[in-house]
Amino acid sequence: MTDSYLKKLSTILLDAVTDKDPLVQEQVCSALCALGESQPEETLSTCVEYLGQHEKLAHPYRTMILRAMETVVSNHISELDKDMAKAVILLASSEMTKVKDLVCDWQQAASSVLVAVGKRFVGMVMEEMLGKFQPGVLPHCFVVQTLANLSISNVFGMVPFLTSVLSTMLPMLGMAKHDTMRVVFCCALQRFSESTLEYLANLDQAPDPTVRKDTFAFDISSAYDTLFYHWLQSREAKLRLAVVEALGPMSHLLPSEKLEEQLPKLLPGVLALYKKHAETSHVSKSLGQILEAAVSVGSRTLEVQLDSLLAALHAQICVPVESSSPLVTSNRKEVLRCFTVLACCSPERLLAFLLPKLDSSHERTRVGSLQVLRHIINSAAAQMEVKKPFILSSMRLPLLDTNSKVKRAVVQVISAMAHHGYLEQPGGEAMLEYIVQQCALPPDTQPQKPGNGEEPTADSVRDISVSTLYLVSTTVDRMSDVLWPYLLEFLTPVHFTGALTPLCRSLVHLAQKRQEAGTDTLLIQYDGNVTLPSPYAIATRLLTVSSSPYLGGGRGAASLCLLNILHRDIHPSLGQRWATTIPLLLEYLDEHTEETLSQKEWEEKLLVFLRDSLAVVSDNTWTCQLSLEMCKQLPCYNGTPQEKNFLYKCVGTALGAASSKDVVRKLLQELLETARYQEEAEREGLACCFGICAISHLDDTLAQLEDFVRSDVFRKSVGIFNIFKDRSDHEVEKVKGTLILCYGHVAARAPRELVLARAESDILRNMFQCFSTKDPALQLCLAQSVCMVCQAICSSAQAGSFHFSRKAELVSQMMDFIKAEPQDSLRTPIRKKAMLACTHLVSLEPELEEQAQTDMIHGCLHSVMAVLPEPEGEDGLQESLYLDTMHALEDLLRSTLRRNMTPQGLQIMVEHLSPWIKSPRGYERARALGLSACLLQFFLEHLCVSALVPFHNLGLLVGLFSPRCADLWPATRQEAVSCVYSLLYLQLGYEGFSHDYRDDVVERLLSLKDGLVHPDPAILFHTCHSVAQIIAKRLPPDQLISLLLTLFESLGDPDKNCSRAATVMINCLLKERGNMLLEKVPEIMSVLRSKLQETREEHVLQSAQHSVYLLASQHYVAVVSSLLGSPLPFDSHTCTLWRALAVEPSLTTQVLGLLLEKMNKDVPFKESRAFLLSSSPDRVATLLPLAATCALHEVTSAPASGPAVTELYPELFAGLLLRVSCTVGVQLPRNLQAKERRATSSASVSKTLDPCSSAVDALRAMLLRGGSEDVVQRMELERGWESLRTSVGHEDGVARLASAMAKFAGPRLPLVMKALLSTQSSVYEAQRVTSTAFLAELLNSNVVNDLMLLESLLNNLAARQKDPCASVRRLVLRGLANIASGSPNEVRTHGPQLLTAMISGLDDGDDPHSLVALEAMAGLAKLLGLVDPGDLRSVLLHTAIRIRPFFDSEKMEFRSVSIRLFGHLNKACHGDCEDVFLEQVVGGLVPLLLHLQDPQAPVAGACRFALRMCGPNLECEELAAVFQKHLQDGRGLHFGEFLNTTCKHLMCHFPDLLGRLVSTSLFYFKSSWEDVRAAAPMLTGFLVLHVEPQHRSQVDLEQLTAALQLLLKDPAPTVRVKAAETLGRLVKFA
Repeated sequence: MTDSYLKKLSTILLDAVTDKDPLVQEQVCSALCALGESQPEETLSTCVEYLGQHEKLAHPYRTMILRAMETVVSNHISELDKDMAKAVILLASSEMTKVKDLVCDWQQAASSVLVAVGKRFVGMVMEEMLGKFQPGVLPHCFVVQTLANLSISNVFGMVPFLTSVLSTMLPMLGMAKHDTMRVVFCCALQRFSESTLEYLANLDQAPDPTVRKDTFAFDISSAYDTLFYHWLQSREAKLRLAVVEALGPMSHLLPSEKLEEQLPKLLPGVLALYKKHAETSHVSKSLGQILEAAVSVGSRTLEVQLDSLLAALHAQICVPVESSSPLVTSNRKEVLRCFTVLACCSPERLLAFLLPKLDSSHERTRVGSLQVLRHIINSAAAQMEVKKPFILSSMRLPLLDTNSKVKRAVVQVISAMAHHGYLEQPGGEAMLEYIVQQCALPPDTQPQKPGNGEEPTADSVRDISVSTLYLVSTTVDRMSDVLWPYLLEFLTPVHFTGALTPLCRSLVHLAQKRQEAGTDTLLIQYDGNVTLPSPYAIATRLLTVSSSPYLGGGRGAASLCLLNILHRDIHPSLGQRWATTIPLLLEYLDEHTEETLSQKEWEEKLLVFLRDSLAVVSDNTWTCQLSLEMCKQLPCYNGTPQEKNFLYKCVGTALGAASSKDVVRKLLQELLETARYQEEAEREGLACCFGICAISHLDDTLAQLEDFVRSDVFRKSVGIFNIFKDRSDHEVEKVKGTLILCYGHVAARAPRELVLARAESDILRNMFQCFSTKDPALQLCLAQSVCMVCQAICSSAQAGSFHFSRKAELVSQMMDFIKAEPQDSLRTPIRKKAMLACTHLVSLEPELEEQAQTDMIHGCLHSVMAVLPEPEGEDGLQESLYLDTMHALEDLLRSTLRRNMTPQGLQIMVEHLSPWIKSPRGYERARALGLSACLLQFFLEHLCVSALVPFHNLGLLVGLFSPRCADLWPATRQEAVSCVYSLLYLQLGYEGFSHDYRDDVVERLLSLKDGLVHPDPAILFHTCHSVAQIIAKRLPPDQLISLLLTLFESLGDPDKNCSRAATVMINCLLKERGNMLLEKVPEIMSVLRSKLQETREEHVLQSAQHSVYLLASQHYVAVVSSLLGSPLPFDSHTCTLWRALAVEPSLTTQVLGLLLEKMNKDVPFKESRAFLLSSSPDRVATLLPLAATCALHEVTSAPASGPAVTELYPELFAGLLLRVSCTVGVQLPRNLQAKERRATSSASVSKTLDPCSSAVDALRAMLLRGGSEDVVQRMELERGWESLRTSVGHEDGVARLASAMAKFAGPRLPLVMKALLSTQSSVYEAQRVTSTAFLAELLNSNVVNDLMLLESLLNNLAARQKDPCASVRRLVLRGLANIASGSPNEVRTHGPQLLTAMISGLDDGDDPHSLVALEAMAGLAKLLGLVDPGDLRSVLLHTAIRIRPFFDSEKMEFRSVSIRLFGHLNKACHGDCEDVFLEQVVGGLVPLLLHLQDPQAPVAGACRFALRMCGPNLECEELAAVFQKHLQDGRGLHFGEFLNTTCKHLMCHFPDLLGRLVSTSLFYFKSSWEDVRAAAPMLTGFLVLHVEPQHRSQVDLEQLTAALQLLLKDPAPTVRVKAAETLGRLVKFA
């Protein structure tokens, strides 16, 4: 049977090869290959027979079969006998030559089969091929191609045949008229030549070592003539390329004399193809082979062709190309290979041709020439050795080219030169300088243009140059002496600044190498070399550029490293100190980035480093020399203001360390004469220089400034400027400004003990001459310098005794500067500097007059407060300038307040700020509150009370600031709290408490700040209320009236938030301190009532709520009836009045009881048909219960209603829950629907009038007020409230509510249950369902057992089992099952009753949708593990049989629950599984395994669980372990791997189950789910794979094969794939 069955399997698969899906086709071929792996000869035989019987099978399908045959042959060539090989050869030969026309895929597949067979049976294949390769008859194309491919795949077997093949083929060349045939012949000649060359190269391994090259010379020579003289002239490009590809290897087999003879024709012929073909890599490859052949025979005629060769090859290199193309890359590689061959044989001729090309101005020519030059420098180093000077001299013009492509090529050439010793020759320095120049290229400022992707940028040229310089410095040892110390010459020239980083790194490496070599002498040997920079120049340069450490790729660290390693050359004394200081600087740079580094701090560190170094050297001559060098280098930094500014500071530092006063005076004079005063950074730098110098040389510095002012140079400069009057005024102002800055910095830096004596006489005297200027820059200099002078005076120890006679004049001048600034914008720091100057002036004696001080404060406030804020996203510099100016204003106000530290002085300052505090512009209020908080904090910190005096204006001040706690601007709110905080502590201070006393009540203000940030009004005003409480607790009684009057004024504040805050604070104060204002209550109430009539503002309405309480406390029935008569929906005023009824608990209890009675007394809805033909009536809510429900919500929403709600908790809960159940899906009356729509569109109400939503909201509010906040929170987290409102989710919402009640409100449940149990006989089905759902869920918690409610609940639910409503019956079963989780210890006690109820539910016949049965299955799954085993055993089998049909239910829920219950049944039987139940387990294996692929995840998860539970009952530890390992929940499942392992163990331990398992899986071949349908044959295949062949009798192979054959026609490709795969495995039974 084996042969016939294997043939049948193969035939089925072969029939399926025509499937339209590529994946199925691929799997069919794989299955064929699988058959072939087991029985290669039988499979090949069937394929041969099939193809022979199906002559009309389309060639694409024949191709796939042939490819499968090729795979089988290739893998089992050693197992084939000659007969099979013969049959395959004959078939393949027939398939290949069946049609004369070319059908490439088909014929190629057949040819590949022949080549695969030929690897062993080359003789038989050759016999067949030679039979179709007869002399005088043009063969089929693929016969020739097969011979060609065979010669490559089996060189040793094929080459001995080549003589006869060539002798037969040569006459055919003339017969080939079609280009296709000619191309094939060319390909064959190429392959024959290549295999021959390989054979000759490995003669020691060849079967016939007597084969010689000349054996093939004649045939190859004849073929050459045909190809070259006839076919190469063809117009067909493909043929020409085939010819030239063949000529390359053929040239090696030509006789040497023939090759020599043909070269003059061959080379031009090949070169001519360059002009005819766009893709020339094959031409270049063949040309390279021809040139190698010519060189190998020592051709003399090659010299004659050299010029044309070089020209053509050079043109190929210069062609514009896309570098990403593989063909282009290959061509360039082959062309360069040709150049290598020519360079080795004719180096002089090559250079004579190539080097003049470097002078070309054409970009491509020059770039190409440079690429060739680089290649031959590397590949023909020996031949180029004597040509080095010549090559170096030819680089002169390329070095001048500015084209980026040329530059990159030049750098690459120089890199090659460095590795081969060129740069050691004369002229090498120019190459190095070029590299450094490219390293210094500036970065690209414009983005690269689209379409120019291959155009190198300056950045790329710089990057490759940097890499080259470092590579040459670090890896080419012979370059060390060339580069050192030559590279030092590039450190100081400015145009090499961009290259400093790579230069320094290379120099550091070179210096380290010299140090490691053991050189004890200086690293730099000048020896008369005047081009090397001096130590002073190097130190100055490296230190200066380090001030911008992250520019140029991190030149700061690189410069410092070089400075460190050259310490001995800079000065012998510096080594030890720099060894510790420079690493600290480098570490500082590592800790920061360009964004985080503080430039000021970094420069200060460098100046400290310089000062420290000068102190270590302690050599005046050396210091003066360094100072001279620094001054000399100053002009070099005209283009980099920041670095020049720093260098000025270095000059000042060096001059400060110099002891020669003449040198100091001379250099200061030179600096003044040569400075570029029009540059702001330079003016600042020069001033800093003078300031730093003045630390050590104050007298000399001031004298030099005085001399310059009086000198002819200054007057001359002014005179020269007068030639152009418009310009002269401006330039003179710049010089004046610089001198003024110099004076300021001198005062700021000079020793404090010397400043006072010189301030007015020498410094300010010269500055006063310039105050009349209108030039803004000069004004800024004056303000800045005055500020520095005053600050220096104030910081002096003798400042208290200093009498500043011109103080008022200076203040007035500063105010003039401030007033001249535009009021609405801030563009210069003049205001800031002037206010800082005034700040220091105020603290000096004599004191300003009162009016002058008032004008100063008013002017400064107006100049800052009115400035318009900058738009979002504007320059950060403006923001910084504004903040600095505001800080200056703060300092000025503090300085002024310091002179009058009394409540009156504080009142004066607040009065100045008051107009801005009440400003309608938010930004002005925010600024004013910020300043107020700052002043109050300052006043508090410096408070000194000598006697207990009243803080008489506390109420007024608190009333001014406290409403601002609700300002629209968050910053204002924060500052208002800070003001109140300070004021309360000031009061405590005046009461006698110490500075460090901390009051717990007042401290709470700080914690309230966070609440003021929140934009939510509720949070905001709650915080304001808390603030008012704190004020009420700490405010003296005598201040209360003034505070309230001030707050009443704030009710009309244009900022509504502040008005509301005033209301909140008034009410709080009345509540907290009303006992002190008894006689004022009527008046206050009158005011509030009038406000209610005058305005509709919410906060005013709230202030009248207590009036409603007074009325309702006497007439609550009338009030409630009246309010219930208000139109629905209630407006905001009505809602406010309802909430007022919750003020007093006893009143609230009466109101709630009355509302509950009215809600329950009337029917909840009426039924009406909107249309006569409608299927069901609409339910419309009745008005009175609806209004009562809304009122209940409003009353219970009030916080004060808590005690009343607690008292009526059970009645309210049950009533509102049942109200919810009766309003699900209930509509509003039509008149209210229209009103609701209008209200919604106008947004006049915040609550919906929907009957169900209003009931849910009332229930939620009642729970909150009844102390069940946790219940509400749990419902919100679980979205239970939303579920309650919908028909679909109502039951789930009720269950969530019951669960939350059981968890958080257990003690209330007995009375709640009592109220709900009465609904068993309710006429409303919805109420019965809701109450049953609630009671059922309670059983899910142990609380019912703890409260001894279990028995009553069980009895009540059991009584509902016969309810006519299926939903009630279903919920009863759910409740009974919930005992398993709520009271598991009670399950055994009530086990029979529970199991009876569940089995009854399984058999419920009155439920058409089987939902009761579904609930019964879910309930059983929960109960099984807890009931008594004896009770369970009687129902076990019945249950398993009853649930089995649900495994394949169309409904996902039924499949999932039934399968999971099956798992629980197995779990309950662990260790005690009866044989009759074991049958059920075995019967369920296949469905469970296949439903792992169920499209619904819950079903697949249930199968995982069930299989894990089944494992132990199967009594196979390995299988149980597999289930436990692979089927854990949450773990990914590789289904194929798992199924394979499972089937392996099944067949190992239960081989007798094969037939049963296979027959069960056959049922699922027709499953409606595609994935299950695909898994079924997969399961069958794995079972077959792992079972022993002797068990095949259990399987009806005919039935199985037929079923799989049918599956091959399944509409789903995945199913067909698995069917084909399984068919391949059935070979085991063959």
